[in-house]
Amino acid sequence: MVGVGIFDSLRRRGRGGRRPGTMRKATSEDTRHLEEWAASRRGVEAYVEPRTTVTEATVVLIAHDGEWTRRRIGSLQAALHFGEKRSIPVYEVSRVGYPKRMREYTERKKRGQV
Repeated sequence: MVGVGIFDSLRRRGRGGRRPGTMRKATSEDTRHLEEWAASRRGVEAYVEPRTTVTEATVVLIAHDGEWTRRRIGSLQAALHFGEKRSIPVYEVSRVGYPKRMREYTERKKRGQV
């Protein structure tokens, strides 16, 4: 007789309830968030992060003051199209890194100064 453990079904699906090997895809909600966020801030730049084993490429939008948001974008080409359509410069984070203002904003936020 084979026993079934209480956590076996969770273990088979992997973290976050997804099946192993399934990748989180960009959604229309991701795109809508990025569009609204970029439209409500000034000096926005886009930094594309490469695809991982569980998530498609992501983009980090960073405003003039370092405030930022991250969402799935699908691919570098999708990020370039997003940026071109909105006149937002697009950079590959693996080539240029994150801007200093983003790190400074994150530190201010940790200290409760934002």
